[in-house]
Amino acid sequence: MRRSSRGKRNEQDFQTAKAHLNKLRTACGAADHDFDLIYFDEAGFSLIPCVPYAWQLRGETLEIQSVHSQRLNVLGFLNLKGSFESYVFEGSISSEVLIKCFDAYCQRMKKPALIVLDNASVHRSAAFESRIESWEEQGLYLLFLPPYCPELNLIEILWRKIKYEWLPVSAYQSFKDLSEALNKVLRGVGSKYRLCFAH
Repeated sequence: MRRSSRGKRNEQDFQTAKAHLNKLRTACGAADHDFDLIYFDEAGFSLIPCVPYAWQLRGETLEIQSVHSQRLNVLGFLNLKGSFESYVFEGSISSEVLIKCFDAYCQRMKKPALIVLDNASVHRSAAFESRIESWEEQGLYLLFLPPYCPELNLIEILWRKIKYEWLPVSAYQSFKDLSEALNKVLRGVGSKYRLCFAH
């Protein structure tokens, strides 16, 4: 079971955005495509695990100590071929941090990019929005999803894979273990850890 915000969204807006993104994915999948479609989002990781189940020997009980934990926030850019670029921070993500990540990503783009993102408050801050025109001049454009439509952002699949499959149980022994394991997974996305997006 997964939590869902389906009941809060406008279904017509969802279907319209879904159809538009499908057209963009088709265009971006052509051999001579002149832009990249990039999915952006943030995810948080702490010692409160997202482990749905585990195998254990009969008569034994696997336990993870319940502790108050620092939090690692990952900002990620994911394209349709599974290429992934991430930025990891401890603590909350401010507009200043977000802007620096977009500036850095903009400098490394090889072709114009359309970035798909949600309507999180930090994405709609005055400081962030004030940078949009400058990014567009450099070939980076933003496509905001309708509210309550996380299913349309394919990077959500990546976050689920990391949290529920790719992070080992041993990552939750300490914050140091979590940091090391998470960084190892993030470095392996696109090579050791791969996604395949069905159209």
